Amino acid sequence: MEPKTSVMILRRLRHYLVHLETPKLILWCYFFWYAVITLFYFDPAPNLWFSSLGISFLVGYALNIAARQKGQRQDKWVFFRLYLFPFCVSSYAAIIKDKEFILLFPTQTKPLLFAIITCLSFLVCTVLIRRTKKQTTL
Repeated sequence: MEPKTSVMILRRLRHYLVHLETPKLILWCYFFWYAVITLFYFDPAPNLWFSSLGISFLVGYALNIAARQKGQRQDKWVFFRLYLFPFCVSSYAAIIKDKEFILLFPTQTKPLLFAIITCLSFLVCTVLIRRTKKQTTL
């Protein structure tokens, strides 16, 4: 990758994080939590993933129908997220089943700390990027 391309990507990422609204910030933390737990407790069973895809299709379709507003074009990311959420929820539930979890939280220290640190790191990076942006605009 050319240096110009890298700089452009970093500028776009910075712009995205500076303008990221709180609800989407929370959704990113949910995604990071899901990713960390999935990495620690990954189950390669095809049935788990195919069932999650099936649930994602059925529930995502219903959610997209319910969210659609007449005369308005649906945002592509909203459309995608309404399919992604049921997939993540169903696969997460299947992955943690019969593992020692309290609600959504692993009782093992390593995955719990890793998930918390990942979410907090994202939040801290976002806050720092926003502060540097405010200081450069003063």
